[in-house]
Amino acid sequence: MATIEMEAPQFQIDETDFCGSILSRFSNSTQEEHQHLCTVLGTMSQELKDQNLSTTPVAYFGVTCSSLDRLSSDPDSPTHSIDSLLTILSMVLPRISPVILKKKREFLSELLVRVLRSKSPPAASGLKCISHLLMIRESDNWSDVSQLYGVLLRFITDSHSKVRRQSHVCIHDTLQSFQGSSALAPASEGITNVFERYLLLAGGSNAAASESPKGAQEVIYILDALKDCLPLMSMKFTTTVLKYLKTLLELHQPLVTRRIMDSLNALCVHPTSEVSPEVLLELLCSLALSVSGNERTVDDITFTTRLLDVGMRKVYSLDRKTCIVKLPVIFNALRDVLASEHEEALHAATEALKSLIHACIDVSLIKQGVNQITMNADMGTRRSGPTIIEKLCATIESLLDYHYSTVWGMSFQVISTMFNKLGENSSYLLMGTLKGLADIQKLPDEDLIYRKQLHECAGSALVAMGPEIFLSILPLKLEVEDLAEANVWVLPILKQYTVGARLSFFRGSILNMVRLMKQKSRMLDLEGRIVSSRSCDALVYSLWSLLPSFCNYPLDTAESFKDLEKELCTALCEEPNVCGIICSSLQILIQQNKGILEGKIDLHGSDTSTSRQRAMARYTPQAAADNLNALKSSAREFLSVLSGNFLKSAQDGGCLQSTICELASIADKEIVTRFFRNTMQKLLKVTQEAGNAETSRNSNTMEIDNSSNGSSLALVRAQLFDLAVSLLPGLNAKEMDLLFVAIKPALRDDEGLIQKKAYKVLSIILRNCDTFLSAKFEELLKLMIEVLPSCHFSAKHHRLECLYSLIVHASKCESEKRCDIISSFLTEIILALKEANKKTRNRAYDMLVQIGHACRDEEKGGKKENLHQFFNMVAAGLAGETPHMISAAVKGLARLAYEFSELVSTAYSVLPSTFLLLKRKNREIAKANLGLLKVLVAKSQTEGLQMHLRSMVEGLLNWQDITKNQFKAKVKLLLEMLVKKCGLDAVKAVMPEEHMKLLTNIRKVCQIMSC
Repeated sequence: MATIEMEAPQFQIDETDFCGSILSRFSNSTQEEHQHLCTVLGTMSQELKDQNLSTTPVAYFGVTCSSLDRLSSDPDSPTHSIDSLLTILSMVLPRISPVILKKKREFLSELLVRVLRSKSPPAASGLKCISHLLMIRESDNWSDVSQLYGVLLRFITDSHSKVRRQSHVCIHDTLQSFQGSSALAPASEGITNVFERYLLLAGGSNAAASESPKGAQEVIYILDALKDCLPLMSMKFTTTVLKYLKTLLELHQPLVTRRIMDSLNALCVHPTSEVSPEVLLELLCSLALSVSGNERTVDDITFTTRLLDVGMRKVYSLDRKTCIVKLPVIFNALRDVLASEHEEALHAATEALKSLIHACIDVSLIKQGVNQITMNADMGTRRSGPTIIEKLCATIESLLDYHYSTVWGMSFQVISTMFNKLGENSSYLLMGTLKGLADIQKLPDEDLIYRKQLHECAGSALVAMGPEIFLSILPLKLEVEDLAEANVWVLPILKQYTVGARLSFFRGSILNMVRLMKQKSRMLDLEGRIVSSRSCDALVYSLWSLLPSFCNYPLDTAESFKDLEKELCTALCEEPNVCGIICSSLQILIQQNKGILEGKIDLHGSDTSTSRQRAMARYTPQAAADNLNALKSSAREFLSVLSGNFLKSAQDGGCLQSTICELASIADKEIVTRFFRNTMQKLLKVTQEAGNAETSRNSNTMEIDNSSNGSSLALVRAQLFDLAVSLLPGLNAKEMDLLFVAIKPALRDDEGLIQKKAYKVLSIILRNCDTFLSAKFEELLKLMIEVLPSCHFSAKHHRLECLYSLIVHASKCESEKRCDIISSFLTEIILALKEANKKTRNRAYDMLVQIGHACRDEEKGGKKENLHQFFNMVAAGLAGETPHMISAAVKGLARLAYEFSELVSTAYSVLPSTFLLLKRKNREIAKANLGLLKVLVAKSQTEGLQMHLRSMVEGLLNWQDITKNQFKAKVKLLLEMLVKKCGLDAVKAVMPEEHMKLLTNIRKVCQIMSC
C-alpha cells in the first residue's frame, strides 16, 4: 500500500475538537490513504466516547501510542493502519505539552525507531515525529539525541522521494534547533560522513559504462539535502563539504553543478551561516571561470551570475582582504556574460556588477589605486603592476569596446555606477573611460542607438568629477575653426547635471568662452558668414544657460560672488537676451540659502539626488548666512540695474519682478526704502503728467497725439506700480501705507490698465501682509464697496483676489459679522462665474471653493455649520430677478456640491426650485440647472439618490416635453447616469409609461457599450 504522505497541514485544527477538524478536512477525499485515516480516527474517537474519556489531544496521543505499540509487535498488522496512526501521531504531538512528552520520550523514541525499522516502505509522518522529539529534547548531550538523529540520516538517501524529502526537511528543522548548542558539531559531522561515504562509493565503483556508478544517485540526493542543511552546519564541516563540492564541480556534470550552486546560494544568502571565506572564494572562482562556456544553458549562466554576486558579497562580509584579491576575476567573468546574447543573463550580469561595485569597492581600495597612480606620475615611470582597483576599472572601461556595442545600454549603467562610486577619484581611474564615451558619441545615429544612455553616463561622470575636472579631460574645444569638431554635445549635460560647482570657475572659464564666441561671431559677421555667426551667438546663449546650474548650491558663493557681480551687471545692461537666465540664477542662489537658513529645505529628502545631497551637505546654517551676506552686499547694484531694465522693458517683465522681490527680501532696509521712495516720486510725477494730459485732451482738438501720449503715460504708471510692489518684502508699515495711498485713486481711474495694476498690487499686499490687512480691514471693506461701480472688466480678476483675502480674513470674525461681510460681496463673486474672461471665471469658481474650505477649516476658526450657511447664502441667488443671476447661482451651487460631499444632501433641498426654474424655458437657466443635476447624480450615494429618484425623473421628462427637446441629449445622459447608479428596474418603476421607449433605447445602448 502507498505510504500516507501528509505534509504539514495547511488547515487549523481545533484543540477542543481534534477529530472533527481532521474529519472535516479529509472525509470527502477520494484518496485511499485519507479514507483509512478517517476510519482509524473515527474508530478511535468512538472508543474514547464509549469509555467516557475526554476527546483531548492527550487522549488521542495515549490511544495512538498504545495502538502503534500493539500493531508494531504483530508482523501481520495492516500497513495502512500503521500509516494512519503515524499520521495522527504527527498531528497530535505539536499539541501535547513538552512536559508530558519528555516523560514519555524514552518509550516514544523506542516505539518510533522500532516502527520505522520494521516498516517498508517507511512513513514520512514517522520522521516528523522523530524531528519533533529532537526539537523538544531535555539536553544537548549528543548521546541523548544521536539515536533519533541517526534515524533521520538513515532516510536522507531513501529511494522514496516523499520520504527522502521529508527527511531533508526534518534534518533542517533539527539543525535549526541545534544552533548554538554542543550538538551542532556532531550533527554536522553525521551529514558530512554520509556524504563522504557515498562519494567514496561512487568514486570506487566499477560500473559498466551504460550504468550509473554505485552511490552516484545517493550523492545527488545528499546534494539536495545540503541545499537545506548546509547553511545550518558548523563551520568546520561546512568547510569540509565545500572542499568536496569543489571536486565535484570539476566533473562538469550539469545535474551535479546545478545542485552545488543551489547549496552555495542558500549558504550565501543565509545571514548567519558560518563558512571559510577562502574555500568559498575558491568555489566561486571555479564557477566564474566556466560561467560563459558554450555548454552552459541560459538558466545556468543567469543563476551562476547571481550566485557570484551574493557569494562575493558574503566573502567580503567575512574577510575583505581575501575578497578583493579575486574581484578582478569575478568582474572579468561578469563582463564575459555581457558578451552573450541571452537577455536574462545580460540583466543579471549588469545588476551583479552594479551590486559588487557598491558592496565591495571601498575607500581603502580606491585610495590604494590613487596613491599608486600619483606616485608613478611623480616618478615619471611605473615600477609595479596595476592595483586591484585599476584592474577593475580596466575591466569596466573594456565594456566600451565595439565588441559590446549591442549591450552598450547596460554597459553605460555599469560605468555610471562606477563613476558614482569613485566620485572625485574618477579623474585618476576612469579618465580613459570618459574619453571613450566621447569617441562613441562621434558615431552616427545608425551605429549608436543608446545615445541618451551615453549622455546619462557622461552626466554621472560630470557629477562624480565636477565640471572643472570633467572639462579638463573633455574640453569643449570651442576655439576650433570648424564648430562641428567642438564638443558642443557636452553643453546640455553640463546644464542638466552640474550641482555643487564653483562660481569662480564659471567666471574664469565659462565667461572666457563667452567672450571668445562673441569675438568669433563678430569676425564671422564681418566676413559675411551670417549662418556661422548665428551659430556662435547660439553658443554664447548656451554657455550663459549654464549659470543657473553653477548657482545650484555652489561651493564658493561667499568668496566668489562679489567678483561675478560686475560681469552679471554688465550682461544685464548689454545683453537683454540673457537677462532671464541671470534673474533665475539670482533667484536660485537667494531661495536656496534662505531655505537652508530658515529650515525649509529637507537636506535628506527621498526625491533629492545623491549629487544634490552631497552639495547640500556642505550648506550649514552658518555657510548659508555667509552666502546671503555676500548676496546682500551686491543687492544695491543689482536692484539698480534690474529696476532700470524693468522700466525699459516693453514686455511683462515677470522674471525681473520676481528677482527684484527676492533681492528686496535680503537687502538692507535703507537701500530698499531709497529705491521705493524714488519709485513713488516717479509715480507721482507720471500721475500728474497723466492728469495734465487728460485735461489737455479734453480741451485739445489734436486727439490722436494726445491719446497716444496718454497711453504711453499709462504704461509707465503701470510699470511703476509693479516695481513698487516688487519691493514689498523690504518695506515697513509706513511705506506700505504710502503705497496704499497711491493705490486708492488708481482703483477709480478711467484707464483700465491702471485699475488692473492697482487691484493687482493691492491683492499682492493683502496676500502677503497680514498685519496690513488687519490694520486696514474696515477701511478696505468700505473701499471695495465704493469702487465697485467704476471697476473695469479687465480688473475683475485681480479684484476677486482682493475680495478673497478679505473674506478669508472675515471668516475669523464673529458669525453675524462674517455673514454680513460675505453677503456684501457674494453677489459680485457669483456673477463673476458668468464672466466672458476665462481667468476671471476660473478665479470666481476657485474663490467659492476656497471660501468654503475657509468656512470649514477648524484650525482657522471655521466649522461645518459655517459651510452649510455659506451654501444657503449662495442658494439665495436663485431668487434673483434676471436669468443671468439665477444661472450664476445655480453654477455656484453645483461647484460647491461637487467639491464638498457633505453638501450633496443639502443640495437636494433646492431640487423643487430647480424644476420650477426649468419651466421658465430660458436656455441659460436650463443649461445651469442640468449641470447641477449632473453633479448631484454623480456625487450622490445610491441610497440617497433613490429617495429623490421619482421627483428627478418626472421633473426631467415633464420639462423635456415643454422645451421641445432642446436639451434632449443632456436629459438622456442624465437618465443613463441614473440607470447606472440606481439600476434599470429602479428607474423603470418611476418612469412614466409614455417615456418607456426612451428607457428601452438607453438599455440597448448600455448593453452595446458593455459588450
